Amino acid sequence: MSTAQPIPRVSLTWLLVAQALVIIPHLGHLPMWIIALWLGCAAWRVQIFRMRARYPNAWAKVAMMLGAGVGVFLSRGSLIGLDAGVVLLIAAFILKLVEMRTRRDALVLILLGFFAVVTSYLFDDGIVAALFSLLPVIALLAALIGLQQSAFASRPWPTLRLAAGLLLQALPLMLLLFLFFPRLGPLWSLPLPKDQGVTGLAESMAPADIAELSQSAELAFRVSFDGPLPPRAALYWRALTLDRFDGRRWSQSSGAEFAPAPAWARRGPAYGYSVIMQPSAQRWLFALDVGETDLPHTRLMGDFRLQRNQPVQRALQYRVSSWPQALREPQASPATLRRALQLPADGDPRSRAWAEQLRQRYPQPQALVQALLGQFHDQPFRYTLRPPPVGVDSIDGFLFDTRSGFCAHYAGAMVFVLRAAGIPARVVAGYQGGELSESGNYLQVRQFDAHAWVEYWLAGQGWVSVDPTFQVAPERIEQGLEQALAGEQSFLEGSPLSPLRYRNIGWLNRLRLGWDNLNYDWQRWVLGYQGEQQLQLLQGWFGRVDSRDLVLVMVGGGGAMLGLLALWLFQPWRRERDVQQRLYRQFELLLARHGLQRAAGEGPRDFAERACRLLPAQAVAIRAFGQAFEAQRYAGRSLPSAELRRHLRHLRRALPWRLTRA
Repeated sequence: MSTAQPIPRVSLTWLLVAQALVIIPHLGHLPMWIIALWLGCAAWRVQIFRMRARYPNAWAKVAMMLGAGVGVFLSRGSLIGLDAGVVLLIAAFILKLVEMRTRRDALVLILLGFFAVVTSYLFDDGIVAALFSLLPVIALLAALIGLQQSAFASRPWPTLRLAAGLLLQALPLMLLLFLFFPRLGPLWSLPLPKDQGVTGLAESMAPADIAELSQSAELAFRVSFDGPLPPRAALYWRALTLDRFDGRRWSQSSGAEFAPAPAWARRGPAYGYSVIMQPSAQRWLFALDVGETDLPHTRLMGDFRLQRNQPVQRALQYRVSSWPQALREPQASPATLRRALQLPADGDPRSRAWAEQLRQRYPQPQALVQALLGQFHDQPFRYTLRPPPVGVDSIDGFLFDTRSGFCAHYAGAMVFVLRAAGIPARVVAGYQGGELSESGNYLQVRQFDAHAWVEYWLAGQGWVSVDPTFQVAPERIEQGLEQALAGEQSFLEGSPLSPLRYRNIGWLNRLRLGWDNLNYDWQRWVLGYQGEQQLQLLQGWFGRVDSRDLVLVMVGGGGAMLGLLALWLFQPWRRERDVQQRLYRQFELLLARHGLQRAAGEGPRDFAERACRLLPAQAVAIRAFGQAFEAQRYAGRSLPSAELRRHLRHLRRALPWRLTRA
């Protein structure tokens, strides 16, 4: 392909279409000036093609490049990082359109476009994004085909059909590579784009934080159990433990991060399940108590949460085995107990005085806990997402004045009173419940399922979990947040278009659950298809074999398969190096089936003229092939070999199956 040849019109057309399709998935995280830049550069490129504008000179190129760099810096605050890098890539992809002069430049632009398509998966790897990415790929392939100067490539729609056909032909090979090529872990980890909003629990909690999560329908994770689903009241998904209180917020103390793994003993039934967790930008994982996982670089922390070494920046699939009735840390360390008794030096005097009264009335910790839960059940406490303000002393204001709140209010107040009464306690933050899928084989847990509960410590019995919210609004635990808020109609009130608000409409709810089931399968079998899943699948087919031997067999078998495929496609044993001579040989064989043999020393023109006399009905087709062969073979005309093939096909159609002579 000569670099001096101009860019064909059809290729330029598909390049413009491809650029628009490449940019569309990035619109949610690109600055608006990128859109204006593309519109300006596209219009400029069209005017250049119509010879109404000139190419930019060196100074103009430098100015545009510097302007793009300044724009990225002003909009992203840096030229380094994932967000800035993607914007720079898209800007270079656009600017190259104006600078493009030759086919070589167009080829560089097409390859840059393929790379830009891949970067869109850093922001959205869902099934819709994956299907849409096929459109810019087809358009880029059409632009690549259009670079070839031929009568076929000069027409846009046949070019597009050929590009789509090539993509379809590549699908079987892509599936084979996906299934059998060894799954390698990433060589590096990319951070979550900072402008991609992630809702979820944080390392500290105030009641307003849980209220905000309760208005979000974003997915937190999906989970499928190996056996029967546990009762909804047992679905307490621990995320982290909060053991420090400053008077307004609960947070995790620094000592908890370095505490050794706690002692615990398995008791009661075990649950095995698989979790697909959405990106959270946090290191903790979600699991029922007490959870064990074989996920690499993950361990059980001192407060019984599962935590990875690195934050969860992409959808993560892992397996857990849990024992909810396990005996947890029956002999706690003094440091752990000190953290579980910490309170501010002053504040909330009424709550402290009430805790002292309870301690004197109920000297046994378990009796005091039951009395406190009974107070929440018997007194006029109310569950609501619209609590009135509580003032400076937040615990006092809630317990004695407003008596209205949600899980964070009840859990925080109960832990405060227990600590003031001398009982070690802490707040557990996570999620409770989940919605069963239409197929019934997995749960989907959303941000509005965020929940806080209490665990307190007893000597010899370890940590015991209780939920004061259940005493006030049992329907929150047994049925869900929507049922608990049915009276005040505050469920997802900030999202009137959310389909979750219309679960009472049968067909709409079935459509929503069906779509969610499709996304679950996509995450489980495509995004979650990693080394362990691949090994299990292949061992199920080929038996229990060593993973290293299996990799060697797959690599060797894949190489042999590709070699056989190449032999079948190219068939080198049937091809002569001289294409013209091979086609002329087919011409001779075709006429030989009708009784015409080329004599020794007879030239192509003489042979063609003799054939025209003997087959006058096919004379036009015979003469057309002979003239085309002479033009290419002897006159030095650089006609494409496709033209010679076309004349040969016409002759084959013109000749009858059998030659009849008078």
